[in-house]
Amino acid sequence: MFHKIALASVISGVALLCVSPVPGRAQQMPPAKSNPAFEQIKSLAGKWQGASPDGKSVDVEYQVVSNGTAVMERLHPHDEVEMITMYSADGSRVSVTHYCSVGNQPQMQTEPLTAPSPKLAFHFVRATNLATRETGHMHQLTLGLPDGNHLTQEWIFVENGKPTHTEVFSFTRRS
Repeated sequence: MFHKIALASVISGVALLCVSPVPGRAQQMPPAKSNPAFEQIKSLAGKWQGASPDGKSVDVEYQVVSNGTAVMERLHPHDEVEMITMYSADGSRVSVTHYCSVGNQPQMQTEPLTAPSPKLAFHFVRATNLATRETGHMHQLTLGLPDGNHLTQEWIFVENGKPTHTEVFSFTRRS
């Protein structure tokens, strides 16, 4: 019986040490380093209305989610299904995962960035649900950010190692 009580006391003491703050150590995690390019993406929050080069309407909405650590884009081209793109900071880069209507999820990222930029270029890194790298997928996204009320997106689709389609959308902020 004594051994059970002693063992319980030791376990309780260890558990207490695991949850007790260490003297002199801050209780909160330090703030994440600022990423100016990701802050630009966060500034897109709201609804945007635009058009494709052939004049078809396109709507896009940006929402800051996950306690400010991600931005969700909902892109809805006229007469097509909605697609989601998630943006997040990755050190000095910005990474995206595009949930494409063709059924794969390309992941792209910028080069390291230390300042805001009027153009953010995302390049293919990898994809989930992609049979081979030759299978058709979005391979590049470029965001043009000339000011706080205008935005362009240029999407490049690649199949068999070659660009097969480029889609450019121009948007104006609605809210």
